Amino acid sequence: MQATVIQKQVNADAIKNAIADKMDAACFSCWIAPMGINIETDTIVFTAQNQFTADFVELNYREILSSVAESWGLGWCVRVGASLVVHGTANDNNTQTYTAPVTDKKLTGFDSFISSEENAFVVSACKKMAMGAATFSPLFIYGPAGCGKSMLLDCINTSSTGRVVMMSGASFVSEFARALHDRTIFAFKDYCRNCDTFIMDDVQVLAGKRATCEEFLQLVMDLRVAGKNIVLTANAAPGNLTGFDHRVQSLLASGLVADVVAPSRDVRRQIFEHAGLDSKLADMIAGRVMADGHVISGVLNKIMAYRDIMGESVDAVIAERILGDTLKTSRSPIVMVKSMCEKLGVSYDAVCGAGRGRALVLARQMMMVVLKNATGLSLTEIGQYVGGRDHATVMYGIDRIEKLSKSDLVMSAQISEMIDEYK
Repeated sequence: MQATVIQKQVNADAIKNAIADKMDAACFSCWIAPMGINIETDTIVFTAQNQFTADFVELNYREILSSVAESWGLGWCVRVGASLVVHGTANDNNTQTYTAPVTDKKLTGFDSFISSEENAFVVSACKKMAMGAATFSPLFIYGPAGCGKSMLLDCINTSSTGRVVMMSGASFVSEFARALHDRTIFAFKDYCRNCDTFIMDDVQVLAGKRATCEEFLQLVMDLRVAGKNIVLTANAAPGNLTGFDHRVQSLLASGLVADVVAPSRDVRRQIFEHAGLDSKLADMIAGRVMADGHVISGVLNKIMAYRDIMGESVDAVIAERILGDTLKTSRSPIVMVKSMCEKLGVSYDAVCGAGRGRALVLARQMMMVVLKNATGLSLTEIGQYVGGRDHATVMYGIDRIEKLSKSDLVMSAQISEMIDEYK
C-alpha cells in the first residue's frame, strides 16, 4: 500500500514537471505550481485553491493539461478543494479573506467636469467606458499632474454600473505586499478580478517593482480575457514610461490611449464662475493662476474659507491680498524666454546664439510662437528676444511650428500650455 502511494506521488511530480516544460515559467509559478495534483484511478485531479483559479486554468491551459494527461494515458479534471498540505500559519484559500482599505467614494459625475475642446475626445471615451459601451480596453489616460486625470476616474467610478474596483498605483503596491505577507494572495487576486470595471490611477508608481509588475500584467490580461473594462492613468504615454519592460508598455498601449491637457484659461474661468465668483473676478484669477487642477482647487478652497470665516464676499482687492502667494505677476519677455528655456531643456545663451542644431532651432521657433500668442510684441520685437533674428526668420519659424503642431499633438499641447501660462 505504501509503495502504491509513493508511486502515485512520483507520477504526480513527473506530471507537474511535464506541464512546467510546456509553459512560461511565470505562468506556471502563478497558476499551476500552487495547485494540488493527485491521481485517482485513471484521472489526474488538479485541486485549485478557489473557483476563479479553477475556471482560469481550465479556460487557458486546457490544451497543455490534455496533452500531458494523454501522454500518461490518463484523463484529467480540475476541482476546488482543500487537499493541499498547508505548512505553518498559511491559510487554506477556502478560508482566505481579503478586506480592501476603506475609501470614500466621491460622487463626481461628468456634468461637474468642465472640459475644453482639446479634451472632448478623452471625456467621450470615459463616458463610453462608464456606460459599458466601449469596445476598447484598457483605456489608458495620460497627462501632467493637475490636468484632471483623477477626476475623470472619479466620474467613471460614479457613473459606472456593476461592481467597480478602483485603487491608486501606490495602493496596489502596498495591498499586494500585504496580501503576500498575510498569505491571502489568492483572495487579493479574486478581489481585483471579481469586478465589471477595474480602475488604477498613477500606474507609473509600479515602475521598477518586478513582482508587482508581473501581478499587474497578469491582472490586466485576465481582465481582458474576461471582457472586463479597464481604465488606467499615468503621467506619460505607455511608450514613454520608464521602469517598465516592453511587454507592459505594449499591453498598456493595446487598447485606447488618450491624453488630457491642462485646463485652459477659459476652462479655469468657467471653474471659478461655477464656484460662484463674478465673471470679472473669475477672469482675472484665471489669467493669473497656474494651469494645474491642484492649484485651482487650492485657490477655490481659500476663497470659500474666507467667505465662511469672514462672512463677506471676495472682490479683486481681497483676492490680490489672500491669493498673493499663488497669483502670478506679469513677466517681461526676457523672463518668459528664460522660463521657456528651462521647460524645453535648452540654455538661454544657446537660444540667443548662432547654433543651428535641430533641437535648438525647434525650441527657438516654439518660443517665437508662444511670444506671438502670449504678448502684443511685433515679429521684429520677438526676433530681438530670441537672439536678434530678423522679421523673415521669425515669420518662417512661426509658420513652420504651426504646421508641425497640427500633426504633433504633444508639441501642440506643450505650446498651448506655455501660451496659457504666459498670457
